[in-house]
Amino acid sequence: MIPAHRNRPATVVVVRVWAGPLTATTCLLLLAACTGGSEVDSRESPSIAEPNIAEPSTAAPTPSPMPSESPTPRPVRFSGSNAMADVRTLAGQIGPRLATGPAFREAGRRVAARFTELGYDVRHQSFHVPAGDSWGVPVQAGRSFNVVATPPGFNASKPHRIVGAHLDTVAVAPGAEDNASGVAVVLELARLAAEAETTLPTVFIAFGGEEPRGPGDDMHHFGSMQYVREMSRAQRRGLQAMVSLDRVGVGARVPVCTGGVSPRRVQNDLRTVGRLMDIPTQACDSTASDHWSFEKAGFAVARLGSTPYAGYHSATDLPRVVNTRQLARTGRLTWGWLTQSSAGE
Repeated sequence: MIPAHRNRPATVVVVRVWAGPLTATTCLLLLAACTGGSEVDSRESPSIAEPNIAEPSTAAPTPSPMPSESPTPRPVRFSGSNAMADVRTLAGQIGPRLATGPAFREAGRRVAARFTELGYDVRHQSFHVPAGDSWGVPVQAGRSFNVVATPPGFNASKPHRIVGAHLDTVAVAPGAEDNASGVAVVLELARLAAEAETTLPTVFIAFGGEEPRGPGDDMHHFGSMQYVREMSRAQRRGLQAMVSLDRVGVGARVPVCTGGVSPRRVQNDLRTVGRLMDIPTQACDSTASDHWSFEKAGFAVARLGSTPYAGYHSATDLPRVVNTRQLARTGRLTWGWLTQSSAGE
């Protein structure tokens, strides 16, 4: 190592030739000017600064650490237990969710909060629901709403998909299978889509007012009809497919339905994914869910679910009716479609 005092600035001394006699005083003055009041190292010239070069080290060089590989991210997986927990909350804690009632509003607040926590942009789409008959119970007119969750930066004019489920029930039913099951699967799919990419951006919707208040299309599917009614021309061009999840927690196969008007490509794509993932499916026809509003407007659609069960539209439609494995089958199938399928789009 170079001694620390070598870093001091060197003193440059200008020596004049003395014309007169050298006295003792003169010699002392010259000596003081040469030393600068400091001790001089006899090994160096006081008028030249040496370059600050470190002496070579004899120690063995420290090896550079090898760059560590980034950990492989764990694949996202659909959780049937997560979905079942939401079924218990909606049907077990909140209970019957008439589209115009306070329980529906509470359920809507919880669903909106979940979407927001996941990072989606959330809006409420309000609409009028007429008075009528809710499966044998007279009900008054009122307001209901859809909860619409879009990914950040979403552009509705670009190709995208919609996955939705109705949040409301008939007046007397806790609605575990019809349709807390569908909403629970939508919430879990939204979690996966917030963590991993889908082949197209996906809008998730909890529809209000799906349950009928009388016979005929005009007294059914109020929330999805409102959504379609408000779609801009650019949105209509951008929407590539719509899938409704309705009654998806009963049975051992996943029904994949259309109303018979839609092109069959969404139904076919879902069933192809089912074969690849070893998830049993069955084709069916149905106009009794929110896909029908989109299908009538000319969009390619499918409905997942519709297996018959004893508690349909009754007070016995409780969480015990729902099978966690069937929730997982439906969720895995839909996630496979969202991440693998882009045929025809």
